[in-house]
Amino acid sequence: MKRLVDLRFILKELTRSHPRIIIRDSHTHKACHPKNFTDYDTIKHEFKFPQISGHFNFAEDVLDKWAEKEKAGGRAPNPALWWVDGQRREVQWSFEELGFHSRKLANVFTELCQLRQRDRVFLMLPRIPEWWLVNIACLRTGTVLLPGTCQLTARDILHRLRTSGAKCVVTDEFLAPLVDEVAPQCPALNCKIIVSHSNSRRDGWRNLQDLMSHVSSNHVCVKTPRDDPMSIFFTSGTTGSPKMTQHSQCSFGIGLTVNGKDVLWNTSDTGWAKTAWSSVYGAWIQGSCVFVHRMPRFDTSTVLETLSKFPITTFCTAPTAYQSVHFGSLQHCVCAGEPINPEVMQKWKQATGLHIYEGYGQTETVLIAGTFKGMDIKPGSIGKASPAYDVQIVDDEGTPLSKGTEGNIGIRVKPHKPFCLFTEYTGDPEKTAECYRADFYLTGDRGYMDEDGYLWFVGRADDVILSAGYRIGPFEVENALIEHEAVAESAVVSSPDPIRGEVVKAFIVLTAEYESHDKSQLVADLQTHVKQVTAPYKYPRKIEFVEQLPKTISGKIRRVELRKREWSTKPEAE
Repeated sequence: MKRLVDLRFILKELTRSHPRIIIRDSHTHKACHPKNFTDYDTIKHEFKFPQISGHFNFAEDVLDKWAEKEKAGGRAPNPALWWVDGQRREVQWSFEELGFHSRKLANVFTELCQLRQRDRVFLMLPRIPEWWLVNIACLRTGTVLLPGTCQLTARDILHRLRTSGAKCVVTDEFLAPLVDEVAPQCPALNCKIIVSHSNSRRDGWRNLQDLMSHVSSNHVCVKTPRDDPMSIFFTSGTTGSPKMTQHSQCSFGIGLTVNGKDVLWNTSDTGWAKTAWSSVYGAWIQGSCVFVHRMPRFDTSTVLETLSKFPITTFCTAPTAYQSVHFGSLQHCVCAGEPINPEVMQKWKQATGLHIYEGYGQTETVLIAGTFKGMDIKPGSIGKASPAYDVQIVDDEGTPLSKGTEGNIGIRVKPHKPFCLFTEYTGDPEKTAECYRADFYLTGDRGYMDEDGYLWFVGRADDVILSAGYRIGPFEVENALIEHEAVAESAVVSSPDPIRGEVVKAFIVLTAEYESHDKSQLVADLQTHVKQVTAPYKYPRKIEFVEQLPKTISGKIRRVELRKREWSTKPEAE
């Protein structure tokens, strides 16, 4: 056990400026043995996708198999799902018990709600056991799950229900009124299920506990073709409404580097693909215990208390703590969600003695690249390609580029398309087709690959700044800025300029001790600093100090909002 001393300031600043995912073990595929992921080059060379037959169903082919192993004593005694609410309420279910409850719910869907295979179920619940039961019941019935965060507005819910044509919605008593606001505009919606532990009733809704009391636990899992739709995640782009990103039954047939003895706690919102990956499929395919805390929102004290009280071996959350923190058995840290600044990595290493290994992926792809165990870390790089993918830097036509040349980050899909790649943007074939060029799926991100095969993230394709003929990635400017002690966090976007077309503008949140400093002098100091750290042409010609940066619910900086704000005003000559 390593004691961390005098970390309050460092960790506060790390958390405020760069909320990241911290996880004990890096992501790999099931074909790569979790205990032996120390020779990346060999694993990458020898990697083969697991053979999946014409039919695959995670509930029957994975969860029920673990239940059988439990009965035979072939699995560690950990529960499959371990839920606490911080107020002495606790649920521990084995894989067998998960099967019992989820089969009953599957019968609710098919017998009482008249749902059929490929019908869509919109799920909007907080971190409660029923969320996991609905996930499994959808698998057993072949219905398509559409998770949504509990922070959605009525307008958001309307878009998701109407666009998806969902026939059933499952939510709690607090969110049901929002659904009722828009339900009359959703003709496909014919079943509304409410989860209420207070036995409250609401007109037009059916209580989940009541429904489950009227069905048996005998249910035969449907046979789902491996390419059948399994789940749809609404993912936001830089423009337009959220897209429906569809994954097949075998998309998540890959695992984390954990095993049956591990207890994994991931604090992601239940509406995000990250939760499906880490708190359902990635953990359970390895037979691990999924730990869940009801915690409505991230709370440092609750996290620290929970880590000290429960035998959690794998932790996935934001890197936040305070003075004299004990991290128990934490051995390995991974960040994901957006690029991490080298400065943050350095501070974290100095403060904790632990490296941060970066992972890079999308809702559409799961893990694309990362710095895996045993791999040398190059600060600022997002690592090497996942063994499952052939990742190349390509031009706009899909032609691979030479090492060191900036281009589109692409995944080879011909002659064989990786099964863990999303199948389509549902109902939007044009948007789906736009993602592909020649033999590659284009991620929409820009980057380059060095001579050692490491990938370097430059920015979203639409985030790259073109100023007087120079291409400038916002991340490299942000990297330079964060090294200055006055900068708590920053976001860099393009800003209109009558001479250069566009210039670099930085929105900066200052650290507390610099908030009272002369702003004009700070601008000059920061511009000089960037010129000294990186190529001078990249320095921010415009700087605006703000109290906070706009972010998504998951904590990612909304550069698109800042860029839109900039370009909605008339360019002014300098």
